[in-house]
Amino acid sequence: MARTHNLGYPRIGVRRELKFALESYWKGQSSLDALKELGAELRQRHWRDQAGLDLLPVGDFSFYDQVLDMSFTLGNLPERVRGLQGETLDNYFRVARGRSTQAAEAHTRCGCGIAAGEMTKWFDTNYHYIVPEFSSDTAFKLDASRLLDQLAEAKTQSVKLKPVIIGPVTYLALGKAKDGSNKLALLERLLPVYGELLETLAGQGVEWVQIDEPILVTELATDWQHAFNTAYHDLKASRIKLLLTTYFGTLQDNLQLACNLPIAGLHVDAVRGREEIINVVDWLPAHKVLSIGLIDGRNVWKTDLNATLDWLEPLATKLGERLWIAPSCSLLHVPMDLDSEAKLDADIRSWLAFATQKLAELSVLGKAINEGRDSVAEELAANKAAMESRQRSGRVHDPMVKEAVKNITSELGNRRSSYAERAAKQRAHLNLPLYPTTTIGSFPQTHDIRKTRLAFKRQEISADEYTARMKAEIERAVREQERLGLDVLVHGEAERNDMVEYFGEQLEGYVFSRFGWVQSYGSRCVKPPILFGDIRRPRAMTVEWTGYAQSLTDKPMKGMLTGPVTMLNWSFVRDDQPRRESCLQLALAMRQEVLDLEAAGVNLVQIDEAALREGLPLRKAQWRDYLNWAVESFRITANGVADETQIHTHMCYSEFNDIIEAIAAMDADVITIETSRSDMELLDAFDHFRYPNEIGPGVYDIHSPNIPSEQHMVELMRKAAERIPAERLWVNPDCGLKTRQWNEVIPALTNMVVAARRLRAMQ
Repeated sequence: MARTHNLGYPRIGVRRELKFALESYWKGQSSLDALKELGAELRQRHWRDQAGLDLLPVGDFSFYDQVLDMSFTLGNLPERVRGLQGETLDNYFRVARGRSTQAAEAHTRCGCGIAAGEMTKWFDTNYHYIVPEFSSDTAFKLDASRLLDQLAEAKTQSVKLKPVIIGPVTYLALGKAKDGSNKLALLERLLPVYGELLETLAGQGVEWVQIDEPILVTELATDWQHAFNTAYHDLKASRIKLLLTTYFGTLQDNLQLACNLPIAGLHVDAVRGREEIINVVDWLPAHKVLSIGLIDGRNVWKTDLNATLDWLEPLATKLGERLWIAPSCSLLHVPMDLDSEAKLDADIRSWLAFATQKLAELSVLGKAINEGRDSVAEELAANKAAMESRQRSGRVHDPMVKEAVKNITSELGNRRSSYAERAAKQRAHLNLPLYPTTTIGSFPQTHDIRKTRLAFKRQEISADEYTARMKAEIERAVREQERLGLDVLVHGEAERNDMVEYFGEQLEGYVFSRFGWVQSYGSRCVKPPILFGDIRRPRAMTVEWTGYAQSLTDKPMKGMLTGPVTMLNWSFVRDDQPRRESCLQLALAMRQEVLDLEAAGVNLVQIDEAALREGLPLRKAQWRDYLNWAVESFRITANGVADETQIHTHMCYSEFNDIIEAIAAMDADVITIETSRSDMELLDAFDHFRYPNEIGPGVYDIHSPNIPSEQHMVELMRKAAERIPAERLWVNPDCGLKTRQWNEVIPALTNMVVAARRLRAMQ
């Protein structure tokens, strides 16, 4: 009998209950007890949602991030929070975001917040994790209370449980040694704590533990491969059965290593690597369980159940009780429940599956394997009808769009002149000072702004009233920027709900859910649009708002757009054609918008590619192909303009030092990046690579409520000036300001402008 299980479940609640509870607590509007009670309620609800499976995950719930959870479980706390008084959860939030609540801060040594932990992307997803911090003297000490508490809760609900933890080698690989020491040398200190954790769980009657080691799908140096053997030969003494879990890719050169580790079972991702499954079956010893990830945990399309059974059934016959089936990865990356989407287009809705529906698909597959296809004939027939409906739908394919992509030439991606020639013309045209100041695009999305957008969406106010209110918000943003003394202004994006959704709503080929929220980090949730068909831009999308903002000021105004690669990577993308094809369609659509902005007199256009690195394949051997079409798509979008028009792009919270040459090949006139949390570490690439164009290394960490000092920003920019000539440096925040409040933004930007003036005076 094949067993069904799940690797992880969305945490936020079907109505984002966790988001609102966290933000209420951080604002001091609710108690810590209320937050904990909400967490317990969500866990119990989510276990009920998964009750039909043979094994359910425990410990996958997090109040902020599962990697940060593991750091606290292992006692690996940054020195700056050690010894602080108060609740552990308050220290946890201090590491995550720089502070907890005002009341909690009153009990700390400082009371004004601390440096938040560095944040970066979880492999090739849009989920962000808090980077573990190491040094040569890092020590570990077990604190299993979080996991034990959740185990106790699960037992009261008679949950068939399987605790979930991050494995020791992946944990070390995800972290950073702040003193430059060898973090792999810490494995010897770390393993006894893992052993103690496993014995603690065994003492609670736990049989299986899911231990996640996703770095096995990446290219590993020999010492890291050896670390796996060291770690799991050490941990095999535990009474616990270990299900070593990999996902997001194929094992390739790590396949033999993974199969031969002393573990009880291995999980592999068959969605991204079905061709490798036969090799795994052949290599895996006959006493080990093989868990196959059949359901796509990263996208929202229904699984072709009949086709899946066609190749699964022979494996089931061969493996027997050794076969477990599951989603490919945690369902953290998809929305919770399609049943909430009553207003979604009926045809497209029939093609989709959110987390709840994916578990139902898993149950159908399990029953078909264990009891035969006849036992689920009705479900299989309905699934087949949905597959065929999508394949033959005339709404998916647009011959004119496909023809336009075929007609793309290399000339579309080339600027008329070199950067040096363009830069001279732009300086003369824009007349900006040294160290020009700007922001990344958005300003605070206040309650009134959100209320107005909702009222318009519900048709409670007219289009004229909505436009008037949005223009008032735009004027407020412009006047505040003028008062602050910023050099290049933005319109503030009051009319935009999300940097991808806003554009997707105006492009043909996209559809939108109402409640399809996915956690990006902490309380930050995004609602990715669903790219189901060929992309066309029917009309201009931003020109009216940006043109109005420019009419209010004599200072230069940036037009703000989302780039095609980010539109692709932050959408649920169709899986019936190559991603490159969809990206080029988006590039042609966004190119039209760039040209319309320029025609309207906007001479600076920022095309955000925040997710460029996020889409990078996990194996370097596949990087070149992706980067070629990603850079091509950006250049097609950006490069139809005159020399005097300055093209900006923005990238946030991504380690991109190893793709710096591809970023230079984008040939944007100005690039802005995150550097404040990483203390300018991202600029290390410029020690060995002479970046040719202008750059704005962010000096204001907008994901923390802390207000950076003028001196701190000056110091960061002076570090930057050691690598980049001052005449090519901009001063700006790390990212957009929509998630912050005006009472934080005003003093932070005031300090930023003063810092820029000090820097100019030093020249």
